[in-house]
Amino acid sequence: QDQLQQKIICPGPVTCLTASPNGLYVLAGVAESIYLWEVSNGNLLAILNRHYQDLTCLCFTDDSSHFLSGAKDCLALVWNLYNVLQAEPSQIPDPRHVWSRHSLPITDLCCGFGGPLARAATASLDQTAKLWEISSGELLLSVLFDVGIMAVTLDLSEYHMFCGGMDGSIFQVDLCAWPVQRDRTFQTERENGKVFKGHRNQVTCLSVSTDGSLLLSGSHDETVRLWDIQSKQCLKTMNHKGPVTNAFIVLAPANMFNPDGKPSVPLPKFSRHLHGTESSDEPGTEGVTLRLGLHQQEPGQSYLEKAERMYSQMYSTREKNLVGDQEHLMIQVSELEEEVSNLRKINKDLFDFSTRIITKPAK
Repeated sequence: QDQLQQKIICPGPVTCLTASPNGLYVLAGVAESIYLWEVSNGNLLAILNRHYQDLTCLCFTDDSSHFLSGAKDCLALVWNLYNVLQAEPSQIPDPRHVWSRHSLPITDLCCGFGGPLARAATASLDQTAKLWEISSGELLLSVLFDVGIMAVTLDLSEYHMFCGGMDGSIFQVDLCAWPVQRDRTFQTERENGKVFKGHRNQVTCLSVSTDGSLLLSGSHDETVRLWDIQSKQCLKTMNHKGPVTNAFIVLAPANMFNPDGKPSVPLPKFSRHLHGTESSDEPGTEGVTLRLGLHQQEPGQSYLEKAERMYSQMYSTREKNLVGDQEHLMIQVSELEEEVSNLRKINKDLFDFSTRIITKPAK
């Protein structure tokens, strides 16, 4: 039976979501921000604001050391998870790489095996799929198609890259083809044996089986199809009652067929405030935080002495001045929030207008 294990309210509509392979962290794209939560306690560890438009896709490397983000601003960013976790709350860490070679919104991301040495693929509405090297940030391959690309994935051996188009076609790109070219054009009429045909609407997701023999695809035509990669034949079609937005192949967990199997660890509610800045009246915020290394207490001064000194400084200001400063600060904050909202609207309108001009078909 389908049972709701936990309902978690997020700060806004979630456009993309992923979990680290080690199960410790969850990433979510909310508008143009990336939210990073710790699964075990629900703490919000970081909010990353380096994109200029809404997030469209997120993915981790297989060792959970890095993650990638793509957005409608045509940028794909590579983040070092360790640097993100070590950054001070007041600072926004810099991404390790900024990939800006796409000219239209990023639609999908895929990461191969090898951790920080892995290769990553990006898909875009600019009718290209690109292959990158995470360690150096270099562009290894760019393939141009005759339709916009909505989904991309790699097989485990990374011999092939599969790209799903807006017209329902799925293209198989050989990564070991000779001669080696950084810029290639996929000509459908010449590569007829490398196209999966069957979907009647745009392909939204792709996944390859562990042995590399099967390809799973989902589409807005309300079907999920299972393909034999060698023969390009559709083995099975599963109908749904609406557009399919995501589907992937996973290894069955050990307790999948156990009727009494239940989650052994309850999933906590995810916080909507950065860890350490939660309001005291919010339930579930009590706890003990251990800070090691650089955050160790100085010798000769206990925690209580620090707290007493801090409170004495806080209350040394007269109450009237304190209230006046708070009112002035609230006015400034409201004015800045209104200005940011207007700038975001202007930026989005300008981006939409530019996209329409660029993609307008020639008469």
